[in-house]
Amino acid sequence: MTRLPTLFLPHGGGPWPFVDMGIGTPAELEGLRGWLASVSRIPAQAPRALLVISAHWEEDKPTLMTAGKPGMLCDYYGFSPPSYQLTWPAPGAPELVERVSGLLRAGGFGVGLDPARGFDHGTFVPLKVAYPAPTIPTLQLSLQRGLDPAEHLALGRALAPLRDEGVFILGSGSTFHNLRAFNHPDAPRAAAAFDAWLRATTLAPRAEREEALIAWASAPFARFCHPREEHLIPLMVCAGAGLDDAGSVPYARPFFGVATSAHQFG
Repeated sequence: MTRLPTLFLPHGGGPWPFVDMGIGTPAELEGLRGWLASVSRIPAQAPRALLVISAHWEEDKPTLMTAGKPGMLCDYYGFSPPSYQLTWPAPGAPELVERVSGLLRAGGFGVGLDPARGFDHGTFVPLKVAYPAPTIPTLQLSLQRGLDPAEHLALGRALAPLRDEGVFILGSGSTFHNLRAFNHPDAPRAAAAFDAWLRATTLAPRAEREEALIAWASAPFARFCHPREEHLIPLMVCAGAGLDDAGSVPYARPFFGVATSAHQFG
């Protein structure tokens, strides 16, 4: 099969775009929604499965959801009742669990299994836009607590063989995630500086890229943009799985008033 790329995508906020968040301009909102709708066309061939690493799931060791028919985990708060009735009934991928578990163990990781976990909004919100007909088996993988960037780069490297087996590896998070700062007067300037650093890092050769990502907290305005880094760490997994492949930035536009970008490898 053709080697598939890996992709880190910004998933917006909460149940957006299916619920009006009352923030962001129409051009910003439609820009990200329209780009997410194009994500299914990024792989040169249709994937046989999706493997999603969401910012909204952390465990002591990398953990896989194993349900054949995953439920929904609407892990956001304070929205209208319709936002808790959203569905994205993609099939799970239990047949892929053994393969992913084996790769992770070979990479030196312990593996957890969770038969009860449903798709959280880091998965179902962007993929409901990208794959509105939810027919592709989808497996969600947690982050590892501690959020060590080097460990998550290694996690991605362990998963890299899946790219030659028809699995589209997706990281879901955001390049700016400071919920208290969206209306801060310094937010646009800080987000622009950090995003510029991140885009340059993605385009760098592998050794330079990985070195910079490990030291991400020293980037301009890094801790302003990410007081806690769980929304950035899925990018490390995608970069690790990218191996020596060139990076690219398929989306870079303001969203909710701050610079936001997507990052692709391969």
